[in-house]
Amino acid sequence: MWREIPADDRIEIAIGGHKVVAYSFGKSDEVVFCLNGGPGLPCDYLRDSHSCLVDQGYRVVAFDQLGTGASDRPTDPALWTISRYVEETETVRKALGLGRVHLLGHSWGGWLAIDYALAYPEALKTLVLEDTAADLPHLAAELGRLRSALGPETVAMMIAHEADGTLDHPEYQAAITLLNYRHVCRLKKWPAPLDRSLNDWNMGPYGTMQGPNEFLYVGNLKDWDRTGDLHRITVPVLITTGLHDEITPACAAQMKRGMPQAELHVFPNSSHMPFYEEPHIYYPLLRDFLERHRLA
Repeated sequence: MWREIPADDRIEIAIGGHKVVAYSFGKSDEVVFCLNGGPGLPCDYLRDSHSCLVDQGYRVVAFDQLGTGASDRPTDPALWTISRYVEETETVRKALGLGRVHLLGHSWGGWLAIDYALAYPEALKTLVLEDTAADLPHLAAELGRLRSALGPETVAMMIAHEADGTLDHPEYQAAITLLNYRHVCRLKKWPAPLDRSLNDWNMGPYGTMQGPNEFLYVGNLKDWDRTGDLHRITVPVLITTGLHDEITPACAAQMKRGMPQAELHVFPNSSHMPFYEEPHIYYPLLRDFLERHRLA
């Protein structure tokens, strides 16, 4: 089960004239390199939930992506592109001398991990894609399906507020809150690392790349689709999702069909955070996958 572990090292890395802060746990040559979701979230929620892998002899590395956490927070929207974040990820890997890694991407970090895997395949031992997708137009359709479960009157209300730009209206926010508790984290009390990340969310990168909330994709990633390239990812891949995930099992199944060495697991009582919602199943599954490919 997850537990917070103090980082062995907190490293500042200069990238494009800005400071990016990375966190390293453990000293092993077997590295789990974590790319957290967002965009715009500090890495706390993913870093703290996966640092426990040091107990199995792994080095765990995470970093606050530019614009988040302890890293610099410039305001130029031209910086908020997936291609720039791919190069940032590679710069961090090289700066820390990580060698070939087990790359773990959650949510937006999974989109980033897919593009990174396509750009730098030689840097990977394995790829873990958690609660993510490879086709955002398909995801948008799935989100529409999840929204429809609120009922036609609520959906009509949401569409009207989106058209009017009144997304801060209490009735619209109430619908988003309900969707978040159904499809982002189903725990009654959300874990402290998740709250820390959410309470420090930089909406600049998020709004530019994704949109105003988890259920409306209107940013520069809205047409992002890598399904035609997935066959080029030939390392072993673990895909995980929650049965109630906002990035639905249908998205996960689409990814599995596209990659030659992919395996898929659906957590029956989870939404978007299985490592918090079903840790008793999540961690043995992840450890088993990593151990099978540990010395690749």
